[in-house]
Amino acid sequence: MLHDPQADDRPHPITGRAAAIAARVEAFVRETVVPYERDPRRDRHGPNDELVMELRGLARVAGVLTPHLPAGEPHLSQREMAPVLRASGLSPLGPLACNTSAPDEGNMHLLSRVASPEQRERYLKPLIEGRTRSAFFMTEPAAEGGAGSDPSMLKTECRPDGNHWVIRGRKAFITGADGAGIGIIMARAAEGASMFLVDLPDPAIRIERVLDTIDSGSPGGHAIIAIDDLRLPADQMLGAAGEGFRLAQIRLAPARLSHCMRWLGAATRAQEIATDYACKRQAFGKLLIDHEGVGFPLAENLIELKQSELMIDWCAGVLDGGSMGIAESSMAKVAVSEALFRVADRCVQVMGGTGVTGDTIVEQLFRELRAFRIYDGPTEVHKWSLAKKIKRDQLGPSRA
Repeated sequence: MLHDPQADDRPHPITGRAAAIAARVEAFVRETVVPYERDPRRDRHGPNDELVMELRGLARVAGVLTPHLPAGEPHLSQREMAPVLRASGLSPLGPLACNTSAPDEGNMHLLSRVASPEQRERYLKPLIEGRTRSAFFMTEPAAEGGAGSDPSMLKTECRPDGNHWVIRGRKAFITGADGAGIGIIMARAAEGASMFLVDLPDPAIRIERVLDTIDSGSPGGHAIIAIDDLRLPADQMLGAAGEGFRLAQIRLAPARLSHCMRWLGAATRAQEIATDYACKRQAFGKLLIDHEGVGFPLAENLIELKQSELMIDWCAGVLDGGSMGIAESSMAKVAVSEALFRVADRCVQVMGGTGVTGDTIVEQLFRELRAFRIYDGPTEVHKWSLAKKIKRDQLGPSRA
């Protein structure tokens, strides 16, 4: 069932602590991180770990490292996280610097909810402290009929062997696997899908290649992985055998929404740059902003940025209310990813030739936002899932 429409869905004011944290993060990103956008320490796939760790050191000194998990205080609520993650997203390097990036943020959320005390000490603590990166091994090669948008197609297998589990299979599009220190692996046991924690690198986990993709903001890129008889102690399983899909649901909706929060910051930055360009550049005897063909797209951007902000706030309220928010997060992910891509596309168009060059960050933000329409579930899959829900709600589970 969708969130009760009679409930209070009005935007809630940002709490004092969230506003203060967001202000510190925004100042840090704009003043300290943005100048690093020209730093050459990167490859085709993204910034290297030397650059990431240098930025995290600066964030640690500034008191904005892992700001959604303030030391000695409760985890920020989803509504509190929204302005904080949006602020970190004002630069492609911001989430990496502040330790709010995917997949680490989603993995931290999952581990904080389901890991044992020993697992939290061994795997969650170094992630919170920003000392390492992580990867989430779920998606599999399409050519082999493996799990992609449909996780029920999971092919990677795990089998018990004494007090250990042995895992074998192949994974695809694994973000940040190259250089990660921690992994969470989804595999199929006799009892059903299961999750395991693994220390990386491991000789049984081999990177076959790192894909060339349209986006270039993730250290380590997106890799094809072979897992050849990986042997793990039983105490490195998350939860129990067969609980993998249930645990994935805990991670799923918040991670979708976190993406929306960060990319709202990115699209906001693109709008700022395009607006500045339009208010300085002249053509045909007047400023670009005074031409309807330029001013109207920027006005449309303003509208869609606000709509995205409100959609995020609504979904965050649903999650904060204790709902799993599966349908609501699908709605938010579709609406926000599509809207923010349109925002970035208009910014490129407003800036003309400059918009397709690397002279500003707008070109990269456009590419990253295009990928966002696919990552964490393509728009079409979310719509299909929502259509199934519509049918189920209308006809009842037995006829759907």
